[in-house]
Amino acid sequence: MLPVPVAELKPNTYAYESQPMVKATGFREYDARWLFEKEINLMGIQALGMGIATLMHERGTRPDIVVAHDFRGYSASIKMALISGLMAGGVRVHDIGLALSPMAYFAQFALDVPAVAMVTASHNDNGWTGVKMGIDRPLTFGPDEMGRLKEIVLTASFREGTGSSYRFVEGFPERYIADLTDRPKLSRPIRVVAACGNGTAGAFAPRVLEAIGAEVIPLDCELDHTFPRYNPNPEDMKMLHALRDKVLETGAEVGLGFDGDGDRCGVVDDEGEEIFADKVGVMLARDLSALHPGARFVVDVKSTGLFNTDPVLLGNGAVTEYWKTGHSYMKRRVNEIGALVGFEKSGHYFFNAPIGRGYDDGLVSALTILDMLDRNPDKTMADLRRALPKTWGSPTMSPHCADEIKYEVVERVIARFKAMHEKGEPLAGHPITDLVTVNGVRVSCEDGTWGLVRASSNKPELVVVIESPASDARLREMFKAVDAILRENPEVGAYNQTL
Repeated sequence: MLPVPVAELKPNTYAYESQPMVKATGFREYDARWLFEKEINLMGIQALGMGIATLMHERGTRPDIVVAHDFRGYSASIKMALISGLMAGGVRVHDIGLALSPMAYFAQFALDVPAVAMVTASHNDNGWTGVKMGIDRPLTFGPDEMGRLKEIVLTASFREGTGSSYRFVEGFPERYIADLTDRPKLSRPIRVVAACGNGTAGAFAPRVLEAIGAEVIPLDCELDHTFPRYNPNPEDMKMLHALRDKVLETGAEVGLGFDGDGDRCGVVDDEGEEIFADKVGVMLARDLSALHPGARFVVDVKSTGLFNTDPVLLGNGAVTEYWKTGHSYMKRRVNEIGALVGFEKSGHYFFNAPIGRGYDDGLVSALTILDMLDRNPDKTMADLRRALPKTWGSPTMSPHCADEIKYEVVERVIARFKAMHEKGEPLAGHPITDLVTVNGVRVSCEDGTWGLVRASSNKPELVVVIESPASDARLREMFKAVDAILRENPEVGAYNQTL
């Protein structure tokens, strides 16, 4: 087996080539991310593979796993190191090669394999690597699995296995593309800019969109792992501005931008306006709830309040639950309650049957957006955006709060709001009507104005978001009231940005 990993080794030394290096901070809540060669080496990746295999045996998962890698200069070698660790742990490996994360998730169903390990740094800068993992399709790891995996790897508590095997699944991308495109074509050739930031999606997104009848204008779809123009991240302003410019230059009906591993899709409308992912979610929920009356949706607590107040959604009988921020939490909740779709403000969308299989796929999101446009031939994407009720929203604001105390501070804030609610005490001059406490506290008033306070998952900060459907003045009143309650806690510091 392998020695116990160490946190730091100097490259270009005997020790670096002879010991596994794994920095503990790489184990995140939902996946693993490291700076390759600085925080993890290839032997460390082997240790990770052995840890995944050990966890599969502990959980009684059939020892078969899909593996794949994204388009970076070092991802294939990292995948092979991971495979060697998985095989040492007695796992049968099904390698689908270069792939999008959702293609690997699809392979779990298409190949009838319970587990997945996708080598990807998603939208992170070059130099980063990581693995998105799951052993219970369509779910990926949450904090419990990641905590146990971290313990196994860092203590080298590996279980040696037998019966391992390796096979390369030739031509698998064609099966994925066929699955997405085995459907009716669009009734008209919608003109769409597909931006891929020279990332992995460039090999697949234009083909899929063209196959369903779209007129595709590719933007940075040539694979180039140096990412010469910008990172493939649809929340990155450079990518969004490039997408906007191309939409306006070509007169496209919509711009769709895909992240590095293809599980998110950003949107720019025909007027060059970026539409934030939660508002796109409301537009899709309107469209889908008309087809599926009484549909259930799950959204994360940072998302717009329109999911609960929009008259079209209410008229269609749609029911929405606000849930914990984080794609693993969201994916799990969508599947637990059988929701039609889960929408996360970051852009991860989780479509259940009959649209998807419960996992996040940026191409499924893109197809659903094009279907919405196809069903509304008399409306542009900008028209659909303008049809939403007006809201005033804050940026995500993060006051400093030490990691050691931030969760305790949030508990105090929750208790304070609960006491106000029980006593009938108003907040910013309006009665409190609802408290959602699944992830910090989201406090809502009778006019629909709400404020969120939660602890950041990965920084010494709190997260504060405010939205009002009433006015900019109400937005600012609510922020002032929420901030006043935060200031009752001396541990809360200055904001990174504010209203």
